[in-house]
Amino acid sequence: MAAVTYVLTLDYVARIIDEDVELLEAIVSNGDNLTYGTIIRVCTGPDETITALTDHGVDKLTDMLSQARLTTNTWHQFLDDFVDDPEFANRFKTQQASR
Repeated sequence: MAAVTYVLTLDYVARIIDEDVELLEAIVSNGDNLTYGTIIRVCTGPDETITALTDHGVDKLTDMLSQARLTTNTWHQFLDDFVDDPEFANRFKTQQASR
């Protein structure tokens, strides 16, 4: 495997794949939702971090979201499975499954 030489911030990934950054934050807040090593925490200060993804992480996240949006049922199940906050998941359930 090649060494990672750069990462993409979650804000940037959200713009690239046209997703809500809060949804992406909720998904990657659980490191088990993507392959180990694809989610990177970047320290920007003593108690400050930002989240970034490797290219492989962006690909996996994009694939997950496209599969989840196949139907309304798969979208709702995805949110239940991958977003820990039920209120937050419900907010995204009201949005269309397919974009």
